[in-house]
Amino acid sequence: MFARTIFSRNRPKIVSLSNDARFKLSNSAPINEDCDHKPRRIFSGIQPTGSVHLGNYVGAILPWKKLQDSGEDVILEIADLHSITLPQDPKNLSQSILEMTASILACGINAEKVILFQQSSVFTHAELSWILGCTCTIARLSHLPAFKEKSSTLKDVPVGLFLYPVLQAADILAYKATHVPVGEDQWQHIQLTQDLAKMFNKRYGKCFPIPHTMITDNVYSRLKSLRDPNKKMSKSDPDPRSRISLLDKPDEIQKKFKKAVTDFTSEVYFDPERRPGVSNLISIHSIVSNKDIMEICRESKGLNTAQYKSLVADAVIEYLKPIQTDYHRLLSEEAYILEILQNGADRAKEISCRTMQEVKDKIGFSYSSKNTSFVTSRI
Repeated sequence: MFARTIFSRNRPKIVSLSNDARFKLSNSAPINEDCDHKPRRIFSGIQPTGSVHLGNYVGAILPWKKLQDSGEDVILEIADLHSITLPQDPKNLSQSILEMTASILACGINAEKVILFQQSSVFTHAELSWILGCTCTIARLSHLPAFKEKSSTLKDVPVGLFLYPVLQAADILAYKATHVPVGEDQWQHIQLTQDLAKMFNKRYGKCFPIPHTMITDNVYSRLKSLRDPNKKMSKSDPDPRSRISLLDKPDEIQKKFKKAVTDFTSEVYFDPERRPGVSNLISIHSIVSNKDIMEICRESKGLNTAQYKSLVADAVIEYLKPIQTDYHRLLSEEAYILEILQNGADRAKEISCRTMQEVKDKIGFSYSSKNTSFVTSRI
């Protein structure tokens, strides 16, 4: 246990995911599941590059918090190995790892209730990735849409970009995770994880559970870009005005909402198909105010979109204040963050090393006592 918890008691009012159908997590069971594992264990992660924005917060961190607070067995990683599929500045990356950890903690993730660790601190991820990679094919990986999309803009495609779905599978299977919260765009990568687990189990004997996906299926989990409401809010968008970072200053938030793309209709009402821009603003407003969409529309009657943008900006600024206060306090105590990551890594190693020993036993890397003595004598 850690010596103390420094989360603020005056936290922002978080939408209760357990009591709010708007944030329902749906479980997707794999077809032909051939290896079950109970009790269930949830695994997820986030890359440290780029600051957390509202889309990450609603689509990933709030569901994590819901699972954490409901007493689930949750393992979360800062996925720094995944982040280097494209070149990173070493100094910036090390700082980004600290900042991402502080952001997650400031949003309400409690390291006493979950395992939170830095991916590269646990060697079993890379080790299992190699073993799983030897059961996968080039054809299978090359058909993944994420690889096609990202590699299409590169002259020289890094091998890591091609293989990172296998590492993602290793992340999950190293802990025998049974459930993985994902966005819809990650579904095929989890399907690959299911396929690799089935292939390993068939070839070497039952070892891995076949993980289920947990999809946050609601309009709030798919917040849109403020500059193009037909695209999701993303850290990788080159235009910083497209997203609201959890660390944006009040004047930045006001400017971003002022420039948010809407339409030529002045009235405020919710219609995602015909008015995606205004509907996105209403979704954001609903999250930070904990009000129902219909209630917001009633209260906003008589406002034009310019006035409503200002209203939403004010609500977001107020909502983020406690998170930002916690973040800056946490970041000023680097030793505490490192203690959390080290403790999490120790706990992660304990679980994943047991898995790896089982994997090695099954594929023939382990020696019998007789063979071990022979090898030792030869050395």
